[in-house]
Amino acid sequence: MEAEIAQLVTTGATTVVGLMATEAWTQARSRLAALFGRGRNAEEVSAELEEIRVEVVRADGDAELVGDQAAELRNRLRRLLREDPRAAEELEAVLREFAPRQQPAGSVYNHTVNHGTITESVIQAGRITTYNNYQSPPPKD
Repeated sequence: MEAEIAQLVTTGATTVVGLMATEAWTQARSRLAALFGRGRNAEEVSAELEEIRVEVVRADGDAELVGDQAAELRNRLRRLLREDPRAAEELEAVLREFAPRQQPAGSVYNHTVNHGTITESVIQAGRITTYNNYQSPPPKD
């Protein structure tokens, strides 16, 4: 059971950090504030979560900074589930509602950028295989 809780804590923290960087955050924030609050002032907890969200957005793809925020959320979730094991069901419900939908096994997504620059944050999960097929354009005469 301890391994399941550890997995739930990790998945929960990763999902919450991912939500913070998306438009879905506005819908998930109140549910998560209620979950994390558990008897505390929901507005206060919402403000604490908003501080973490600001750090996630400011990190602008810096994996170390985002990882720090995920670690903070993992610690909070771990404490929450120790204090109130029933919170696990509520966390699982939030994850089912807001976590990215899993694709069937064998699904493949190809993302190609040709002669461009990516200027926005990109989050991708799963197995990532990189192929470098870049060929220099022919020399100009």
